[in-house]
Amino acid sequence: QVQLVESGGCLVQPGGSLRLSCQASGFIFYYFAMSWYRQVPGKERELVAFIDSTGRRSNYADSVKGRFTISRDNVKKTVYLQMNSLKPEDTAMYYCNAWRSQENYWGQGTQVTVSS
Repeated sequence: QVQLVESGGCLVQPGGSLRLSCQASGFIFYYFAMSWYRQVPGKERELVAFIDSTGRRSNYADSVKGRFTISRDNVKKTVYLQMNSLKPEDTAMYYCNAWRSQENYWGQGTQVTVSS
């Protein structure tokens, strides 16, 4: 059974940092590209960061470049999102995604709230 379990979301003050984790199971993790998306109520889910299956290539949304870093550990089957200099507009539900060819899996999400 495929599972993606996100963790690490919480309430944080503006300027603070958080690290999200996504633990994968039930599929061959190192075959899959991994991404983090986020969504706020009433808006479409948006891509935040992408990392390829090897971990050598990553891409970021313009809104988070220089502040967020995606990484993966293929032994631990985990993908991370280090978020620094957080802003109120980063408040959202953050979702982990695994993609390979016609296979596409989603986690249940973890809530990040940036507020003073």
